[in-house]
Amino acid sequence: MAQINPSWPPYFVSHRYQGLRAGSRLIVTAAVHGNEGCGTLAVRRLMAELEQGALALRTGRLTLVPVSNPLAFQLGQRGGERNLNRHLAPSDAPRDYEDHVANWLCPLLAEHEVLLDLHSFQSQGQAFVFLGPRDNAGELEPFALAAQEEALAQRLGVARAVDGWLATYALGVNRRGKTPDGDVRYGVGTTEYMRQQGGWALTLECGQHDDPAAPRVAYQAIVNTLAHLGMMDAQPPAPAPLEALSLYEVVDKLDDGDRFARDWTSFDPVSRGELIGWRADGSPVTALDDGRIVFPNPRSPSGQEWFYLARASSRF
Repeated sequence: MAQINPSWPPYFVSHRYQGLRAGSRLIVTAAVHGNEGCGTLAVRRLMAELEQGALALRTGRLTLVPVSNPLAFQLGQRGGERNLNRHLAPSDAPRDYEDHVANWLCPLLAEHEVLLDLHSFQSQGQAFVFLGPRDNAGELEPFALAAQEEALAQRLGVARAVDGWLATYALGVNRRGKTPDGDVRYGVGTTEYMRQQGGWALTLECGQHDDPAAPRVAYQAIVNTLAHLGMMDAQPPAPAPLEALSLYEVVDKLDDGDRFARDWTSFDPVSRGELIGWRADGSPVTALDDGRIVFPNPRSPSGQEWFYLARASSRF
């Protein structure tokens, strides 16, 4: 068991609001990654408006977590000692700071039925929402609440939806073969854990880390979610059209000398066979199919995800 480091933030914080009438149990999380501050700003704005009476919770339970990973947030980096959003689960013998976070956060998630998790990303690009899988009885991520996720996704205020995260991440894990126990569920984070507990969840990627619009995107998504769930006195938002994409491939950086052919932005279109970059030995890396590049990260360390590929989906 890891010793408690005196330099760690000494406690965790969540804020709970309970309406007089029964309703949905919603939790909103931010700063799961410490360098993604847009959700924190949005949550704190909402808290101020609730305290001032500008907004009011009418039904259900709302839990707000402005900083899910305090150490990473304090350091201004993705993780404190590791990535909290990988292999997320409680631990009887916590080995690092994020294990302690999980022992607090996982039971909190399990008390709710809906999760909105607010993130941002490294490269330039427009905000989008990550959904879970379609309803299925498979081994990796069985699910039966896809309709609820799809309905909310169309009302968050973004124009693009992506699925296929866990299956594609598992593909990369199987190739690497060096995660704990070779577990293909290494990609389980907050939303995947929520689904395992019988709930449903969306990850909103609000834009690039430093995009000044990202906190507004995050805030509007929270308000839209509350209205959609009937938790506040507001007109429920109408569904909006979404471009639907499914991840199908993850490409790792194998060497620090691997490099992109140009400055890619998330969701730039790519054609089958198009040059994306070069390996350190000069061999080309090309697109497997027509579609989009997602999360291109020129700063990725070797052995980690370099970029993802997605193709059009008929989900919406």
